[in-house]
Formats: sequence, structure tokens, C-alpha cells
Amino acid sequence: MPEHIYIFDTTLRDGEQSPGATMNVQEKLRVAKQLERMGADIIEAGFPISSEGDFESVRTIAKAVEKCTVAGLARTDREDIDRAWDAVRAAKYPRIHVFIATSDIHLKYKLKMTREEVLRDIADAVAYAKKMTDDVEFSAEDATRTDLAFLCEVVRTALSAGATTINIPDTVGYTVPTEYADILDTIRKKVEGIDKVVLSVHCHNDLGLATANSIIAIQHGARQVECTINGIGERAGNTAMEEVVMALRTRPDLFPYETRVDTTLIYPTSRLVSQITGMKVQPNKAVVGANAFAHEAGIHQDGVLKEKLTYEIMTPESVGIPKSSLVMGKHSGRHAFRDRLKSLGFDLNTDQIQKAFDLFKGLADKKKTVFDEDIVAIVMHEVLRIPYRYRLNYLNIVSGTSAIPTAVVTMEIDGEPVRDVDFGDGPVDAALKTIKKMTHSKSRLLRFAINAITGGTDAQGEVTVHVEEDGISVLGQGAHTDIIVASAKAYIDALNKLEYQKAKMEVDKMRAASPEGNV
Repeated sequence: MPEHIYIFDTTLRDGEQSPGATMNVQEKLRVAKQLERMGADIIEAGFPISSEGDFESVRTIAKAVEKCTVAGLARTDREDIDRAWDAVRAAKYPRIHVFIATSDIHLKYKLKMTREEVLRDIADAVAYAKKMTDDVEFSAEDATRTDLAFLCEVVRTALSAGATTINIPDTVGYTVPTEYADILDTIRKKVEGIDKVVLSVHCHNDLGLATANSIIAIQHGARQVECTINGIGERAGNTAMEEVVMALRTRPDLFPYETRVDTTLIYPTSRLVSQITGMKVQPNKAVVGANAFAHEAGIHQDGVLKEKLTYEIMTPESVGIPKSSLVMGKHSGRHAFRDRLKSLGFDLNTDQIQKAFDLFKGLADKKKTVFDEDIVAIVMHEVLRIPYRYRLNYLNIVSGTSAIPTAVVTMEIDGEPVRDVDFGDGPVDAALKTIKKMTHSKSRLLRFAINAITGGTDAQGEVTVHVEEDGISVLGQGAHTDIIVASAKAYIDALNKLEYQKAKMEVDKMRAASPEGNV
């Protein structure tokens, strides 16, 4: 039997630390349920002490997830650990993940602590967490830049205190595969009892080596890989879950290991995370990029037509990439549509299915062909979007070579209809300026991007906007066959997220000021 590799997914914690990738509670829960369906072993749901919103997200996920371990991150501080435990204690399989930096660089400049003080903190924190749950993970932050002899002492201390998983993270993406292998080999050789716990790795991609480092770590004793969907995360990101899983699956001759990930859900999960965070997957991204299974060169096309194995080491179907072909039409029934939603990885209730079906029928009347990508856009942009303060009801644009671009907009603001008009340099500018005036927004539009969801002149356009106000940065998205409508929807989505973030910050401030911590 192949040895099991535990997939520790930190999309909801480290992945969310990507600039602009903040998710609300409902969005995090949606991703967590998808990770559970896909087969992740551990979901790191957040850093509970960091904010009230993060605490609520972790607690909500802990209550909802049944098949995965749910972990909450904590520093070696009893208040952190208490908060993490309060968040995950309702989970069927709770874990407290304790960390502290161990490199001399971090000790000197960040922690201002001695090595002896760090060891005392580790012993106290792990033992304290162990009183709450048997499942305690310890991470030595910046392990790959830590003096190796001291790192071994750090691991011994965490083991003695009761840690059941020991993580050796490459926090800043500094190490290379041969060096990482030496670090892990030394720990396994010099730390007695390390074979009785799970050895874990958490790699960042600053030098583009996160997946390579994770793979060699497996070959040198690691049995847990900490990773994220699409490789999102701090700076250049983390190890991409899909790359590690498919490397193990594709090369069993070199890697006699297995995961419990349903690889056919990789692409739907990638798409879900991309839609929620607004972080588009680069076309040449391994496994899930748009070009991952595209063959442009004639000699490649000829080879694939004769035998797929000539240029495809894995099939699109193996990772759940749908073929861009007509899957539904305006005469399709509700039952077939429901089955298609399930195959795309969506678990919707009756009301959500009905709303999606109605929107699908409306789209089918406008388009000759409806693709899987169109259905995904409907669900993500319309059905699963949480109602906020602003909603678009009506948009009319006058524009042309000899006309001043003019937008007439009707919106609901706090449930009340509001109508206004304004001008702009172009139709999109006119629409967004009108909406900004109606909402009295002081935000700045930092980025505006358009992407065609499928091919053809009747394709739905998907717009992503990056908006900032008073240091709060959010992404908004919208999709429609009319790109100006899609732009308006994306902008309104961003303004709604700004309102959500501002309200959350106010609640956090009020809780912090309240003696009981309640509001």
C-alpha cells in the first residue's frame, strides 16, 4: 500500500493573505465545503486572534465541516491559544497550530528574544495547547534560515511538550531542494522520536521552488504538505496543492504515495477560489491554467490526434477541466441542469438551483451556445453573491463617435430605489462615475480588467476591479453579455465589499473597546 500524504490546505489562512484576496465568512465557508468535498485532510481555517471576522470564520467552518481536521493558527501566547481553541473546539477533528520564529534574523529584529526564551515559549505554548486537544501542530517560522543545531533543539522541545505534527516551513522561499533535503535528513537523524509524529513542510514560492521543495521533502520523510489552491498566498504565494497532488498521481514510479484528493474536483475548486478572490489563474499555470492542455504547434497537434500520450502526461478530465462545448440550451430541463451543477462542484439548495436555472434560461435566450464556464459565472456572480447595501436595477448607456457618453443608472441603496445620470470619457467611465456619485463613495479605482469567459462575440464578459479606500483594498467582479453591465456589477460588488470591510472593522473596534468583548 502506498504511504499516505496529508494535504494541509491553508488557502483560507495563508492564501487569504494575498493582497486583495480577503474573503467574508460565507465565502470562506463555501471554499471550506469545497475543500472537504475534494478530500483535503486538514483545513487551516484562519488566524482567530487576528480579528473578530477571522474568529467567526474559523468557528463557522469548524461547526460545518465533518470530514476534515479544522486548524486554527496561534502564536506562542496563551491568549492566542485560547482564542484558537474557542474557534475550533466545535470541530469534529480540531487542531491548534502553534508557531514562533526561530531564525536569528527573526529573534534579533522581530521578536527581540534569546534562543533560551524561545525554547521556553515553545515548551509552555505546546503544553498549554495540549491540555485542550490531542492534535497540536508546531511550526518553526523561518526554519530554513535557522541554525540547524538550534532547529533540532526547537523540534525536540516541541516534541517533548506534546506536539503531534512538526512543521519545518520555508517561510520566505529561501531554500533549494538539496538544502531542504539535508535539513530534513538531519532532523530525522538527530531528533529522537521524530518518527512517531507527522513531519510537515510549508513552502513559499519566492524563488519559484515551492513545489519542488515540497516534493523533495516528501522523499526525505515529510508526510504532510501545507499548500493552497492555485498557489495563492503571501508575496509570490505558496506550494500549489494541485501541482503536488498531480505530481504524485502522475509519477507513482518515483513517488509511491497517495492522497485522498478527488483530482476531478481540482479545476472546479481552482475556479471557485479564483472567482471568490478575483485572482485570475495565469494561462500557463501548471495543471489548471487555460493553456495547460492547449496544443498550438502543428507537430504537437498531430501527435495528440494520433495518441494523447505523445504530449499529454495527464488528461484534462483527470483534473476536472470541462470541454468547451455546448452543455445546455434553452430547451434543457431543470433536472439536467441540476446534474450539471453537481458535476461542476456546486452544492446548492432548492432556491439557489431555481435562481440559477432562471438566470441560465435568460442567458440561453441571448446566446446560441451556453458553456460550462457560463454556468459557473452565473452561480458565482449572481446566485452565491451575498446581498449587500447596493444593487443594480437598471443601466442605460448612450455612446458613440459623435455622442457624449452618458449613463442613466437606477440602483437600490439600503432597499430604496435611487436614480441618477452622469457623463464620462467612455461608456464604462460614465457608468462607474454615476454609480460613484450615487453611493457617495470616496474610493479609488486601482485596476480594471476584462476577460471573455468563453469564445465568440456573444461571450459573457467577466470584469474584475480593484478598489481602495482608507487603506482597505477589495476586489469586485461581475459577468454579463454586455461588458458595460458587467463593469457596473463588478464596481458595485467592490463597493459592497468595502462597506462590509468597513463595518467589520468598526465592530472589531467596538469589541476591543468593550470590557466583555461583546457588541
